[in-house]
Amino acid sequence: PPALEAVRPPSVSRHVQNDLDMLAAAGLVSPNAPRSQIADQYRVIKRPLIANAMGKAGTDPIPNGNLIMVTSAVSGEGKSFTALNLAMSIATELDNTVMLVDADVARPSILRMLGLPASQGLLDLLIDDDIDLSKVLLRTNVDKLTLLPSGTPHARATELLASDAMSQLISDIAKRYSDRIIIFDSPPLLLTTESRVLATHMGQIVVVVRAESTLRADVQHALSTIEACPVKYVVLNQATSGMKGGYGYGYGYGYGYGQ
Repeated sequence: PPALEAVRPPSVSRHVQNDLDMLAAAGLVSPNAPRSQIADQYRVIKRPLIANAMGKAGTDPIPNGNLIMVTSAVSGEGKSFTALNLAMSIATELDNTVMLVDADVARPSILRMLGLPASQGLLDLLIDDDIDLSKVLLRTNVDKLTLLPSGTPHARATELLASDAMSQLISDIAKRYSDRIIIFDSPPLLLTTESRVLATHMGQIVVVVRAESTLRADVQHALSTIEACPVKYVVLNQATSGMKGGYGYGYGYGYGYGQ
């Protein structure tokens, strides 16, 4: 009845606790280790992404610039590690809030990396219109970081990424959280065509390449599938000190971009 609808409490996102010391020990960016080597690397990587998204440093924001997809050519490149670290790093900013979406629905890993149990999320939203986004979001003890898990496993999980429901959801998220940077951990570009459809909604794409492992031809092929995106960056993962652009740390990130 309408009278009951009027007093129904609004949906509230659940709150989860991350073990920040555990994250730092695992080599992830953590507010508990603000001056770590990995934190310094991601400060470099995030700056142009934030500038493009929010129009900082005198630049105009690019269309959908706050929608950032992190992907790779093939599996095993470290894209989920990069997506999580990038989100954690941006969350340490004074002026930015972040939503991290685990859109690698066939092989989700964000909650596992954070030591959190499986939860409803993206797939549940795509198959059930009655579920509100705020109900499946997870607020973390990193104040400015919110998670959207991959959700309940589904037989056609990957295909759902290319569905009209996904397009509508991205549009809704972009409108509802226009002041927030939203990072999508996406399936590898060369393993599913659905990830390329997801890329068409993004303003920026970060392609993670494992140093001395990924074939140059695979990287070029992957980049060719996302030509429509206005801004593309390449992050070199596990570079050594002897490589051009490498930092010489245990994780070693370099980056470049194309527009």
